[in-house]
Amino acid sequence: MVAQAHSPSPTLSPTPVADDEGTRIGRRAKMTSGHWDRLARLSSVQRTIDEFLGSRPLERTPWLAVSFAAGISAWLIFPGPWQWAALLALCAAAIVLAPVVARVGQADHLRHAIVGLALMAAAGCVTIWLKSELVGVARLSTQHSTLLAGRIVDRKDQAGGVQWVLAAHVAGVERAMLVRVFVPAPIDRPDIVAGTTVVAKVRLMPPAPPMLPGSHDFAFAAWFAGISATGTLAGPVTVTGGGHAKSGLRAAQRAIHAEVVAHMPGPAGAIAATLASGDRSAIARADADAMRDAGFAHLLAIGGLHVSAVIAVAYALVLRGLGLVPWLALRVRLPVVAAVCGVLVGMAYCLITGSEVPTMRAIVGAVLVLGALILGRDPLSMRLLAVAAMFVMLFWPEAVAEAGFQMSFGAVVAIIALHDTAWVRQYLALRDISWSQRALRHGAMLLIGGVAIQIAVLPVALFHFHRAGVYGALANILAIPLVTLVAMPSLGIGLALDRAGLGAPAWWLARQSLDAVLWIAHGTAAMPGAVTTLPSMPGWAYGMWIAGGFWLALWSGRVRFWGLLPLAIAVSGWATIATPDILIARDGRHVGITGLGPDLVVLSPGQGRFARD
Repeated sequence: MVAQAHSPSPTLSPTPVADDEGTRIGRRAKMTSGHWDRLARLSSVQRTIDEFLGSRPLERTPWLAVSFAAGISAWLIFPGPWQWAALLALCAAAIVLAPVVARVGQADHLRHAIVGLALMAAAGCVTIWLKSELVGVARLSTQHSTLLAGRIVDRKDQAGGVQWVLAAHVAGVERAMLVRVFVPAPIDRPDIVAGTTVVAKVRLMPPAPPMLPGSHDFAFAAWFAGISATGTLAGPVTVTGGGHAKSGLRAAQRAIHAEVVAHMPGPAGAIAATLASGDRSAIARADADAMRDAGFAHLLAIGGLHVSAVIAVAYALVLRGLGLVPWLALRVRLPVVAAVCGVLVGMAYCLITGSEVPTMRAIVGAVLVLGALILGRDPLSMRLLAVAAMFVMLFWPEAVAEAGFQMSFGAVVAIIALHDTAWVRQYLALRDISWSQRALRHGAMLLIGGVAIQIAVLPVALFHFHRAGVYGALANILAIPLVTLVAMPSLGIGLALDRAGLGAPAWWLARQSLDAVLWIAHGTAAMPGAVTTLPSMPGWAYGMWIAGGFWLALWSGRVRFWGLLPLAIAVSGWATIATPDILIARDGRHVGITGLGPDLVVLSPGQGRFARD
């Protein structure tokens, strides 16, 4: 009995082997099922994204320009060629793998989006990389005083002197280089104009990098302008060859500036001369500071607002004037003739005021708007704005890093996004209402638009300048109509009628309007809390803010509110940054201490006024 109890079973069961194989088979089936489940979920997500993109064909196009700008920005952020090449390789991989990834869910729109965005990002990186290689020049290695001989390429008047750009030969340097020097007013001479060859002793230095983190990088701007050194004249100038004082656009600019100042002396005349010629040298610093703190700085920089006013006036005058001739009105498409005349006048204004990038950008935008009007298309659309942005970025990709580019396009994006919303379209729809109600409605939209612009440009101003005006939206409602509807047309009429000695009423009206603008600027800047000063915004927070703003502006419907998430992250991260206690200039020569009163405590306050400011 005992033996039988302890004896093994005579039959060997194959159950353990069967269980082992079943476990492996079950595990394999479970893994396969999990893969298929994940693949099914991925396919569902792809189909959802593809349906979303397919339902918004017109809203997808502006993202190509955003991707092009992102490629340029990546080149600016990444430190060197290896990182730039890695970005291009990543874009190439996305283009190759996009058909494979999209095939899982049959997502054609998603595949097109991935390929298009990758191509544009790579194109943006290549564009600025090529321009950097083509126009960039090595800067002067050390600071020294030397004898300079060269030809003046450009001359711009400034407060206290004049600025020259010379193609010069510097002693001790084999190659010719472009240098930018400041000439104090006592040394300058009226016979020294563009084209004059001069010899003078100068103190030259390499273009200055940012003095503090987040401050203006003049070395970057000088690189793309081809400037190798900057400096100041240290002695008298010897003229070795004459220029052309009575010809060229600069001569026309100086003549217009002098004529305006002669008819309108004083602060208002300085603003008027800036509007007419683009020369800001006559503006007093107190007036310029007040205009900036009141949010009027854009009125002093010739850009879209001024070009639009000039073209609109020319368009209206030609259209109404030719419309008075029945023979022409019946046989010629007057809107086309008026549009061409408006563009030509705008281009002439652009050339006279210095052909700055913001002005040329505005001309491109105006041409697109007038073309849309001629073709009967919507002149205020994101697609037209994207085309204008692409034109600028193709020729001046470095402008993406400039505050002017970001502010101007940001403001227009905000206006277009605001007017594309359903409630604004309904609010502005034509109704049988009185003129007073219509005026009130457009006044309300002007205020709302000003607030939208202020919100759009606020992060740009804080990132680049660390300060922004608080009451700018309200003050601009009064200032912009005074400048665009009164001052600029009066200046144009005054310059035209002055040839017959009949321009006095126009000059008087321009003076009164600009005096009112200055009064508003000084009053707004003097209000308590008019200027907000905050710590420097980190780059990642600024990038999140821009990304969230684009998402809010470029999509429609409820999906646009997802853009609030990166905005909230950016604000939260930025709010944790404290004002630095000690500021040390890049060269180590200047130290400032904060928190000891309303002013910055500076060691050696008698030195380095630029660094102190």
